[in-house]
Amino acid sequence: MADMNQFEEVAGGLLVRAPAKINLSLLIAGKRPDGYHEIETLMAKVDYYDELFFESARREGIELVCEGRYWVPEGRENLVWRACRALLDVAGLEIGVRVTLHKNIPAGSGLGSGSSDAAAALMGLNRFANIGANLEQIYAAACTLGSDVPFFLTGPLAFCTGRGEKIEAVENFFPFKAVLALPDVSVQTKKVYDNYIHHQGEYDKLRETINSRLSKKRIDSVVQMCANMLETSCFELHPELLRLKRALEAQGVGPVMLSGSGSAMFCMVTSADSDTGCCQSMLSDSFGCESVVVNNNRW
Repeated sequence: MADMNQFEEVAGGLLVRAPAKINLSLLIAGKRPDGYHEIETLMAKVDYYDELFFESARREGIELVCEGRYWVPEGRENLVWRACRALLDVAGLEIGVRVTLHKNIPAGSGLGSGSSDAAAALMGLNRFANIGANLEQIYAAACTLGSDVPFFLTGPLAFCTGRGEKIEAVENFFPFKAVLALPDVSVQTKKVYDNYIHHQGEYDKLRETINSRLSKKRIDSVVQMCANMLETSCFELHPELLRLKRALEAQGVGPVMLSGSGSAMFCMVTSADSDTGCCQSMLSDSFGCESVVVNNNRW
């Protein structure tokens, strides 16, 4: 997919692109007193987007229209609506705005699409309506909407801790190309975390290795570890995803990793002559699984 800007003025409105993310590593440090799990994850945006279009509405209020390949709720149940409402509350404003969300990225896939949509809504409405909220105000609003939302306010690659809301930008450029498998399975993140059994020894070992490699800026070697401590829990709940992973790895394109809590999986394309078409055909023909070839996003 061609590299595009996030914001684009179109026909009197503002088009905002909301990129998906993949987890290049995901460790669970344990359960917190507040019931959430403490995580350490290296996340990267990819050039696979939902789109939000902002335009003025005749009446005061937030009008949200959802279209595209994948269904999502409209109105107050949608993170886009809630993000717009949160920003207007911060600013103490009431305006009329119509937001059309074009959904290209499936929900329940571990690609952060809802969180990315929320971040795009915060930044997009701030720009479209000239609200003037600063980054600190937008970040505070993002934290109330979801653990992954703050990541999408930052650059294309970051190391995230806490519930995911503590963001440390990774400045060194990491170009990559990957086959992203999109099974027709919607995974509930809460169920995966509830089913998770913590292994402190595994965490300690992985953490030491990952931190050492990151300190040497060896992001490629971190990716090769395929360290996602939620995989076992997800595959217990959805064994069909484990079968898909094994079939994909059998194609010889490289190790396959679950993104987030699933269901999407990816494998890095390590050479220019890799036959991604063969891999995609196998996914479609043998599993009825859609796929897309993605690259690292640049913003």
